[in-house]
Amino acid sequence: MAHHSHDRDRILARVRRIGGLIAAIERSVEGDAPCRDTLHLVAGVRGAVGGLMDELIEEQLREHVAAPGLSDAERSEAAQEIATLLRRYAK
Repeated sequence: MAHHSHDRDRILARVRRIGGLIAAIERSVEGDAPCRDTLHLVAGVRGAVGGLMDELIEEQLREHVAAPGLSDAERSEAAQEIATLLRRYAK
């Protein structure tokens, strides 16, 4: 998936935040932090990954389904790809 520069920067910022949360989970486990603290971090990762997935799906819809100038076949193919992604995501 190609990303415009401003989209790429925003997406990379999200990915880096997720990486920071993962590192915090590792430190939490290594440091014998209370389980509730580690669970709080894990919940944060789940929310952050969900937000990233939502943003990527929205970008995919804008660029490959709703963009002007696309043929019906291109829109149909992109819609099918998104449906497949959503099925995987929902598991």
